[in-house]
Amino acid sequence: MNYLQAINYSNNLLKTNNQNYSNLDSELMLAKVLNLSRERILINLNKKIYKEEFKRFSVLLKRRMNNEPIAYILNEKNFWKYKFYVNEYVLIPRPETELIIEEFIKLVDFSKSKRLLDIGTGSGCLIISLVKERPKCYAKAIDISKKAIKIAEINAKMHHIRNKISFININVDKFIDNKYDVIVSNPPYIKKFGIKRLDNDIKFFEPHIALEAGVDGLREIKKIIIKSKKLLKINGKLIFEIGNKQVEYSKYFLMMNGFYVNKICKDIRSIPRVIVSTKIF
Repeated sequence: MNYLQAINYSNNLLKTNNQNYSNLDSELMLAKVLNLSRERILINLNKKIYKEEFKRFSVLLKRRMNNEPIAYILNEKNFWKYKFYVNEYVLIPRPETELIIEEFIKLVDFSKSKRLLDIGTGSGCLIISLVKERPKCYAKAIDISKKAIKIAEINAKMHHIRNKISFININVDKFIDNKYDVIVSNPPYIKKFGIKRLDNDIKFFEPHIALEAGVDGLREIKKIIIKSKKLLKINGKLIFEIGNKQVEYSKYFLMMNGFYVNKICKDIRSIPRVIVSTKIF
């Protein structure tokens, strides 16, 4: 069996299992098994795949057929301009979260040194990307999950900025520190009873602690706003992600806690997804 035949074999099985991107997933899994780039695979499609290699490929294929996300199978995910290590202990980075970075770099000049805080850092992809974009900034990143913090530390080392970010395993309720210039967060915002309506690859594999936020889905957003009021300097910025139909309450709760809402950013589906706000008192 050659590379092309292995890809076609996998592609056909994934298609019968109603998997999206079946061909791409097949190519990526084969690349991982062979420790080659996808491009290298595609220019050597007639090359033979050995029996042991195909066995390892079949193991990955079985995982994908069971709806395990391709990011967990590959242990990597691209986010912003960079690649990050991920596993089942952290949420898979998503493109809509990149809106936070887009807004942050508009607000913070390249030459400025700012103190940043990331609440619920997960894989660390957000805060690491921010510090790489603005290398004079220093940051702290907190998460309630000790396993997530370890993944974030791995990613910071991989991107050679471990000395610029302090990672702390703590609940946001218990976090006490001096004033920050910018706080960012991609918090859990799925309603408790909405979890069961998520796609299987999310529902059965991604950590619920990073997804579920109480009956109304607003539990963690409220916590972040209340805590940010204490942690931010006057005129400091709070930039965070929200779920569908959460924009009006989030705006109201921000205003009730001394914030001015600067901007609502919509995702590719025109859903309000990121709020930029300023602490005014």
